[in-house]
Amino acid sequence: MFRLARFLKDYKLQLIFGPLCKLIEAILELLVPLVTADIIDNGVKSGDPGYVLSHGAIMIGMGAAGLCFALVCQKSASIASQGFGTKLRNALFSHINTLSHAELDSIGTPSLITRMTNDINRLQQAVAMLIRLVIRAPFLIIGAMVMTFLIDVRLALIFAVAAPLTGLVLYIVMRASLPYFKRMQTGLDKVSLISRENLSGNRVIRAFNKQKEDEKRFGEANDSLTATAVRGGKISTLLNPLSYVIAQAAIIAIVWFGSGLVNTGEFTTGQIIALVNYMTLIQLTMIVVSDLVVLFTRAAVSAARVNEIFDTKPSVTECENPSDDFSDDADAVRFDNVSFCYKGHGLALKNISFTAKEGETIGIIGGTGSGKSTLVNLIPRFYDAVEGSVYVCGQDVRKCSFEGLRSRIGIVPQKAELFSGTIKSNLLRSKPDATDGEIEKALKISQAYEFVSKAPEGLEMHISSGGKNLSGGQRQRLTIARAVLRSPQILILDDSASALDFATDAALRRALAEQTQGMTVFMVSQRVGTVRYSDKILVLDGGELVGTGTHKELIRSCPVYKEICLSQLRREEVENDVG
Repeated sequence: MFRLARFLKDYKLQLIFGPLCKLIEAILELLVPLVTADIIDNGVKSGDPGYVLSHGAIMIGMGAAGLCFALVCQKSASIASQGFGTKLRNALFSHINTLSHAELDSIGTPSLITRMTNDINRLQQAVAMLIRLVIRAPFLIIGAMVMTFLIDVRLALIFAVAAPLTGLVLYIVMRASLPYFKRMQTGLDKVSLISRENLSGNRVIRAFNKQKEDEKRFGEANDSLTATAVRGGKISTLLNPLSYVIAQAAIIAIVWFGSGLVNTGEFTTGQIIALVNYMTLIQLTMIVVSDLVVLFTRAAVSAARVNEIFDTKPSVTECENPSDDFSDDADAVRFDNVSFCYKGHGLALKNISFTAKEGETIGIIGGTGSGKSTLVNLIPRFYDAVEGSVYVCGQDVRKCSFEGLRSRIGIVPQKAELFSGTIKSNLLRSKPDATDGEIEKALKISQAYEFVSKAPEGLEMHISSGGKNLSGGQRQRLTIARAVLRSPQILILDDSASALDFATDAALRRALAEQTQGMTVFMVSQRVGTVRYSDKILVLDGGELVGTGTHKELIRSCPVYKEICLSQLRREEVENDVG
């Protein structure tokens, strides 16, 4: 947690002034039993109502002052904790955005979301308690002990025995219950995972009529969480009765021995009341300390999870002096003996070499897992090749700035990603200053203009998160329009027409060919019909480039491509292409 203290540097005033106010409140709280004792011994005992009222007014004033100091501390704690959480969340979000795809794949989106929300919220609570109670609680315990020794050393020995016993009980109970609290967090993660899977995959579950099985799965996880919580709760509930037993035993001892001293005139009734109040204060503060131990233990786990993200460094970074010296005369894209592997896996691409000239349409085809998406993800440098080099417009992508490289590239990923908002706001993400005419042209190229123009709201049609209120084909066409809108030099369509019917797919390819002159287009697909009219087709098999050429050339020279064609086209059609 100390590593995250840098996010509190702007709240030094609150970190100092807040605990100071709480300390003053604690001092006032420690003085109350003494005033109470004075009222009993000098006011009640002598029957002087004026003395009682005047000192009662002093107690009320002390209470009011303590309340004011507590409110100031509370406000300081709120400002510091919320500010800390805001700065930490912003810093974590910014750091996550620097991570490359490899790190994001490794950590996982659900885990990152949990760390940005639950873990940081827990750290905010820890900061608030740090200001409000971390100084106050120990000060009250130590102060109460000191005050008892000032009242009477002999009876204070009872405190010297009771306080360590209460601390020992606290230690034993917390040590026994903390493992259950940790297992509860794991159980909560599992319940959350099952809930998320059930909600996101609800249609699949219903389609296979697996509601009962999923309910059983959720019930088992929930029952396990409940059992862990009950076992931990049973142990932690021992804290209050055991501490009360010790405190009441100490109070009985104080009254027992104190009454004898009162009878001999060595002690006063007010002093006994003060000692009882101090014993009660110690007991209550010990319980607060137990809550703090649980809170800070959980916060320490959260801090470790957050620091783990900060310690994760991106594997793809800009070079120290990036150069965007692109050449329009060079090949648009060139792969030179490129090999790539994902962390912990074998080679996904092996010695890939090819060139794509300006204005060419490059089709990429192959079986599932052949490396098609991996290949195109190396062009915008989402990943770095382990061997060889990738060139864009004559420049090695590892020597370019991210902004300079990716401003030349438009990419439509396999999964059509849309954001909550309107159609227009989604399209403007690629080109914020685009005109309505440019937007209309992009929609027409992507074959999305028809359904957008028919919508009552038009471009202002609301899109829910992920585009759930649109069909798969509509989502794909809008993501293509978003990529086309920026008029990139290189357009990558990563199996982005899989949800389109054949007629719309053909219309899309025709529009791209006619209205995007000079744009180099990469079309990744498993459909032969999508890539057959490309200027050049790359055939991948097991991460290797096994064929390069036109449709007819590959049918003659590449057995893998011919096999794919035979699985999708009529034999007569394939044989005619061979002939």
